[in-house]
Amino acid sequence: MKFGPVPTVDAVGAILAHSVALDSGRLRKGQVLSPADITALIAGGYGHITVARLEPGDLGEDEAAARLARALMGDGLRQSNAATGRVNIFAVDAGIAQIDVGRVNAFNAVNPMITVATAPPFHRVDAGAMVATVKIISYGVPEQDVAAAASAGRAALQGVTSVYQTATLIETRTDEDPATKGREALRSRLDRLRVTLDDRVIVNHQTAPLACAIAAAEGDVVFVLTSSATSDPQDVGPAAVSAAGGEVTQFGMPVDPGNLLFLGRIGDKPVIGLPGCARSPALNGADWVLERVLCGVDLTPADFAAMGVGGLLKEIPSRPKPRGDIGR
Repeated sequence: MKFGPVPTVDAVGAILAHSVALDSGRLRKGQVLSPADITALIAGGYGHITVARLEPGDLGEDEAAARLARALMGDGLRQSNAATGRVNIFAVDAGIAQIDVGRVNAFNAVNPMITVATAPPFHRVDAGAMVATVKIISYGVPEQDVAAAASAGRAALQGVTSVYQTATLIETRTDEDPATKGREALRSRLDRLRVTLDDRVIVNHQTAPLACAIAAAEGDVVFVLTSSATSDPQDVGPAAVSAAGGEVTQFGMPVDPGNLLFLGRIGDKPVIGLPGCARSPALNGADWVLERVLCGVDLTPADFAAMGVGGLLKEIPSRPKPRGDIGR
């Protein structure tokens, strides 16, 4: 692509690089200059004008952006029309944005004029939420670079929805039944992903009754919220999963608030032991696990370990020991 000032009389068919105000109205940057535009510019005193011209083998910004958006998109996404070298990519339905970081990085490394900016990996999205934006910075780019970027970023973006329909929450009690705020906070989280919470289940804070409730749970996913914080892999919550015939695959996570979460399975059903902070609607580590599990992501210990970077979340007022007080 050629870019720079030229005599206005020679600029027919070129792309206007910068907006120009004329008595007859404003010429917008990016428009292809017609003979009438050239006449108006000359009448307005513009002897030279800065323009861009595509060379053989170049693609215009809009065509390039549209092609690249199509290449990046996997299932569950839709794209906008191209305008000013930009195409936005949206989630079709509520779920999470699954981003192949390596492919996105390779895409952005092809040519600095070819870019895509995305939501964070596994970011929860509502229907219609923007997942990414493709932007061609210059007015045109080599078609061979567009092809290379499209190949590097092929299907790097996916919109993933919940693979489950129902969930059971089992709460434990010590002296009295728990307040409803934990259940309501979970219901709100599940509603976002169109998962229905079934009837309330409350059992004594002991391994045996909790194990029976886990084994009998009818929901596709089982959540456990204990009246006392789970502080060890042998504590009541994890022990009950094992006693019910299931297994615990992860205890604890490097996300704060949310450290005291555990994850397991009983048969084909995921079991998520919620930390106490999940009683609050504020973002915590349980959100990251819940959203991924409901959308069918198989979390490994390595996945949990990787959550530590960026895992220091906002302080919430309900925490008994605000971080700022520790060590004073």
